Amino acid sequence: MNFPEARAYLESLVNYEKLPSWPYAGELKLERFLEFLPRIGNPHQRLSCIHVAGSKGKGSTCVFIASILRAAGFKTGLYTSPHLSDVRERIRILHGLPAAQRGAPDVFAGMISKRSFARVVEKLRPSIDKYARSSAYGPLSFFEVYTAMAFQYFEEEKADFVVLETGLGGRCDATNAVQPLVSVITPISYEHTDKLGTTLAQIAGEKAGIIKHGNAPVVCAPQPREALKVIRARCRLLKAPLYQVGKDITCAPDANRVSIYALGVRYQGLRISLPGAHQVDNAMAAVGTVELLRRSGVAVGAKAVRQGLASAVWPARCEIVSRAPWVVLDGAQNSASFRVLGKAVQKIFPGKKVIMVLGMSSDKDRPGICREASRFADEIILTRSSNPRAVLPEALRQYFDKKQAVLLTANVPAARAAALARAKRDDVILVCGSLFVAGEFRNESL
Repeated sequence: MNFPEARAYLESLVNYEKLPSWPYAGELKLERFLEFLPRIGNPHQRLSCIHVAGSKGKGSTCVFIASILRAAGFKTGLYTSPHLSDVRERIRILHGLPAAQRGAPDVFAGMISKRSFARVVEKLRPSIDKYARSSAYGPLSFFEVYTAMAFQYFEEEKADFVVLETGLGGRCDATNAVQPLVSVITPISYEHTDKLGTTLAQIAGEKAGIIKHGNAPVVCAPQPREALKVIRARCRLLKAPLYQVGKDITCAPDANRVSIYALGVRYQGLRISLPGAHQVDNAMAAVGTVELLRRSGVAVGAKAVRQGLASAVWPARCEIVSRAPWVVLDGAQNSASFRVLGKAVQKIFPGKKVIMVLGMSSDKDRPGICREASRFADEIILTRSSNPRAVLPEALRQYFDKKQAVLLTANVPAARAAALARAKRDDVILVCGSLFVAGEFRNESL
């Protein structure tokens, strides 16, 4: 089996990332994945995992943790989703010197090779197909198979640690098969309300499902009161120690850098590579996580924390891909993320005109996102990605005031051409609303 054949096989599986709507309770079953894993030898049971769930910042937090562990000399697996350009981006192994010491950073350093990708698919396919014929839960989904591939690959590569980002929610997510060393909950906000629940408490309940019984501690980012109450209750029920950013893990400005105080240990003068004030909270969660690992005997020094935070690379998160005009890509896709994005853009680019290229998936909060977008975008170019879940630009126009400068385009290449035609050298083209839109724009720009 070669890479195109392996990729085609994966694409033949049901992929909920591309379906406009589907029944969450009926389709997402952790029991199915747990029943399958013994058929491939339970590779996840031989991995040392850090598990991250949340609504915002979970990818950035994963990258910070993995970058610190790599800087400490550990071979670190990193599993994230969705991908921007290449399906192989989701499985990476970070090893060796941090990117900052090797010149221009490789944004997807350590991505699984095409050869390894095909080999792992070929190895697992007989078990996958056999399970599909006998399972009472139905066949495995794209995400479940890909997660199994990640477990298999990380075990084969003898990764020292694996950092896992949940796909959707947490409780029923395939990544929740692991017994983590540390569980991390990033900020929770309204998202996927048709699946995770219509209240923050319900959404928090799904995210907090990654918290396990016993000694695995939990690091929790700042949360709305309603969400924090659920997380605290889950920790008490399962006797899982809880450490909170803003309480047990704090920070203070240090010139153009920050000092982080994590569980009694002070890390001074840290430079955080990812732009935006919200990334400080993500960095604090990462440092708190690593400090808990250090307490359990993992050798991570202050130098590794410093290098890891300074060298972390995570595309499409306030990522500047060109200048004159400025082109910034961000995966913000709910109203809370847009609020944070607006503050970040206004701080990084004060007084500059913002031309926003906006597209989103059908399950997103259209009114909320468009309301937040109107507050800081001078012009808006509506578009859609090639993903089947993408909302038609015409359906988004109704959420903007008739006086707002809004242009409709058929696809991302057309939106890119329109934005570049309108922008002057000092303007900011901000591409947001969907990682699928950001990824397609990025492919056209690089």
